[in-house]
Amino acid sequence: MNSNTQVLFLSHGGGPLPLLGDPGHAALVERLREIAPGLRRPSAILVISAHWEAPVATVTGAANPELIYDYYGFPPESYEIRYPCPGQPALADAVASAVAQAGIAVEVDTQRGLDHGVFVPLKIMYPAASIPCVQLSLTGDLDAAAHLALGQALRALEFENLLVIGSGFSFHNMRAFAARTPAALEHNRAFEAWLQETIASPALTEAEREARLRDWAQAPGARFCHPREEHLLPLHVCYGLAGRACDEAHSVPVLGYASSQFLWSR
Repeated sequence: MNSNTQVLFLSHGGGPLPLLGDPGHAALVERLREIAPGLRRPSAILVISAHWEAPVATVTGAANPELIYDYYGFPPESYEIRYPCPGQPALADAVASAVAQAGIAVEVDTQRGLDHGVFVPLKIMYPAASIPCVQLSLTGDLDAAAHLALGQALRALEFENLLVIGSGFSFHNMRAFAARTPAALEHNRAFEAWLQETIASPALTEAEREARLRDWAQAPGARFCHPREEHLLPLHVCYGLAGRACDEAHSVPVLGYASSQFLWSR
């Protein structure tokens, strides 16, 4: 990983709710506001969002990306949110080149905009929308090893002072959000403990850490917390890029459940 690259996995919350004053997201909003001042200000941001799956790894190449309001049933103001950040076609091309060099199929999409996994957390972290932003998709196979490899491919990326964000959610069971139960909270607790150990513990070798992430579905509470894995896989890309234990691990309550954030900053 380039020494000037910072990597952050964050749990981005439910749809636009962090921007609407929802009390269940207050701690998340506070944490996102705290993160940015502690980071080196990036020259560009690359986001891997849980909300974009493509047949092959795909990068946004628009110079002025629109926003995609990919959520339903929220108040009218949810669809009037603006985040007019510029794109960065040169970064998109560099990402595509690094991924292709690793033998992974990749495309650049010059039409697609940025989904809420991008603009919701960034509007809190960098409200001026002045930092260029590019988005990288997940691949539709949702394969853990493939997303670790995608992150590893990004190690060849040469771009000065880049911030890479994996925007997902370490707990993502929609039925459990609607009705918290003691069993649901115990599954959440067990999986979060396993995840924090996996990403943060210096006692693990990198081979052990990678194996745990590759076989994440065997972890306690894993399939309850992630009936479908798209909100976890941005973390696999982040770790694949970083290749080591994180520098900071945080647990943040969101909608009554613990969620994780991990930062590699040095």
